[in-house]
Amino acid sequence: MTRIPADRIAAIEARRDELQAQMATGDLPGDRFVAVSKEYAELEPVAAAAGQVRRLRAEGQSLDAMTRDGDAELRAMASEELRANETALEAAEHALALALLPRDAADARPAMLEIRAGTGGDEAALFAGDLMRMYQRYADAQGWKVELISASASEAGGYKEVVASVNGVGVFARMKFESGVHRVQRVPVTESGGRIHTSAATVAVLPEAEEVDLHIDDKDLRIDIYRSSGAGGQHVNTTDSAVRIIHLPTGITVIQQDQRSQHKNRDKAMKVLRTRLYEAEREKLASERAGARKSMVGSGDRSERIRTYNFPQGRVTDHRINLTLHRLPEILEGQMDELVGALMAADEADRLAQLDGG
Repeated sequence: MTRIPADRIAAIEARRDELQAQMATGDLPGDRFVAVSKEYAELEPVAAAAGQVRRLRAEGQSLDAMTRDGDAELRAMASEELRANETALEAAEHALALALLPRDAADARPAMLEIRAGTGGDEAALFAGDLMRMYQRYADAQGWKVELISASASEAGGYKEVVASVNGVGVFARMKFESGVHRVQRVPVTESGGRIHTSAATVAVLPEAEEVDLHIDDKDLRIDIYRSSGAGGQHVNTTDSAVRIIHLPTGITVIQQDQRSQHKNRDKAMKVLRTRLYEAEREKLASERAGARKSMVGSGDRSERIRTYNFPQGRVTDHRINLTLHRLPEILEGQMDELVGALMAADEADRLAQLDGG
């Protein structure tokens, strides 16, 4: 169990009190008041958890001294209360350690959701469509807004590729563990012999970047304008509205042709490009900080098989945490809270273990 030093607890509470005093003066200029208020809002729950640990530790010391008192009845009472104190203190120490874990700065951001059909042909495209629907339902339940950025539909149904922007509170924090290969085992509708097929789709969840997050130099871009092709309505082939943007230093290419307006396609393509460049920079920084070590849950490796959806047995298995839920229909309807909660808890436990040197 992680035990936070007493001097660090004192420093946390002192900083909270200092911020509170600054806000109470009424002398702070507007922008400074906003900054202080934000820091206070983030620190206050941590300070509350620290205060609880400090009080329980002091209480435990008093009770421990009482267990050595000359009065036998008082010793027995103190021993009983000390056991309850130790249980409460263990929970409080754990809560404080969690509160002090470094936060992913991207957790509060909206996310770019990308789903691509993998091995399995038409069945993989149908499964990609199932996944998109699952995430749409989950987003609806969370009160998030999903905006389709681009989609390449399959003739058999579903998607060869679909990209969407998901906006709301805590989107990336709850969605980031979905990145990886999702595998489905079921009898395809086209299979007359009733044989079970295995297909796959790849999911990528990236924190969306804003223009202020990184500067993209115009000279680093090659922008091509051409005539749209494929499904998209009667106007799709009548204007040069499709946009292809190539980021020359990295080779990242984004194509956008879903909108009739060239300007709208360009804006959406730049949004995707910014997000992919931002994620590349995040991965580079994470690699530098952590070396070769990756979190058990949150590596985000898109080539890693993370989950299997088994239709014959009605179960979903997440291979990273060895969790199997016999609730496949409900999960595909977007009831993902149990699954997402287990992944977040496993990630916290893994980061706590690393904090302890485990």
